[in-house]
Amino acid sequence: MKLQQLRYIVEVMRRGLNVSEAAEALYTSQPGVSKQIKLLEDELGVVIFERSGKRFTGVTEPGRAILERAAHILRESENLVRLGHDYAGGETGSLVVAATHTQARYAMPSAVKEFMTRHPTVQLILRQGTPTQIADWVEKGDADIGIATESLDNRPSLVSLPVCQWRHCVIATENHPITEIKPLSLVDLAHYPLITYDPDFTGRSRINQAFARHNLEPKIVLTALDADVIKTYVSMGLGLGIIAAMAFDRTRDVGLTAISADHLFESNTTRMALRRGVFPRRFEYDFIHFFAPHLDKWVVDSALQGEGEGEDYQV
Repeated sequence: MKLQQLRYIVEVMRRGLNVSEAAEALYTSQPGVSKQIKLLEDELGVVIFERSGKRFTGVTEPGRAILERAAHILRESENLVRLGHDYAGGETGSLVVAATHTQARYAMPSAVKEFMTRHPTVQLILRQGTPTQIADWVEKGDADIGIATESLDNRPSLVSLPVCQWRHCVIATENHPITEIKPLSLVDLAHYPLITYDPDFTGRSRINQAFARHNLEPKIVLTALDADVIKTYVSMGLGLGIIAAMAFDRTRDVGLTAISADHLFESNTTRMALRRGVFPRRFEYDFIHFFAPHLDKWVVDSALQGEGEGEDYQV
C-alpha cells in the first residue's frame, strides 16, 4: 500500500468519481490512476468503487470506510511533514491566505504588516476570490487559511472560527436628499436605485433578508464584488450604495457620506477557516493571532481537535 494510492482514491471521490478530473488534478494519467486503484483493491481484498464498464458509478460500503481512513492518513502524513518542516526549516516556507476583496483590502492590512515584520523569510501569498472559491481552496489544500463572511461555516471538512462582527452602512453623494432623512428606513431606501455586493459576497444575504421581512423589493441596479467599485458608481450619481462600514473612510472617500444602517441590517461575522485535522505551523498560529487576537493556539487547537465548534467562541 502506498500513500499515492490513497491520494488517488480520495481525489477520485473528491472529483465526484470522475477519474479524468482526478488524474488531471494529480498531474498523472487516467489509466495510471485506474491501475493503482485496482492494485489497492486487490491488496485490501475489497472493492472500493462500484463500476459500470470502465466508469466509477458509486462507492461500496467498505469503500466508504476505507476512504474515511485514507483521508485521515493523508492528513496525518501532511501533519508529519509540517511538523518536520517546523523544526528543521524554521522561519522558511510559504503561507497562503485566501480572502475576499473586502477582507484583504480593509480588515487584513495590519495583520499582514505585522506578520511580514515578524517573519521576513516566510513568503506570504494572498489570494482573492469568492467565498465559495475560498472554501474550495482551503478544502483542497491550495490555501492554508481562508477569510470571508459567507460559505466557510457549512463545510464539514473545514473548521470555521469567528473573527469579528461588522455591519453595513449606506453611502451617498454629500448632497443627496437621503442624507436629510433621520432615521433612515428600508422604505426610504426602496425608493432609490441601489448599488451593492454580488449575491454571494459580503453579507449580501443579510441585505436581502431585511427587505424581504418588510415585504419590500429593493431596486438593485448594479452589483459588484468589492466596495471600491460600488463607491465609484455611487460617486457618479447612479444610486445609493450599501457596503461594509469598514470600507468607508471619510478622509479618502471625498464627496461621499456614510449613513449608519445598524438598525436596518443584522450584523455579519467574519470567519476564518482551516482544514479539519491539519494543524498549523508555528508562523500560521502567529498570523491567526495577529488577525484575531482572541484566537490563540489553545483555541485553534481545541477547534481542530473537535473539542468545540468555532461558533461557540465569542467575538
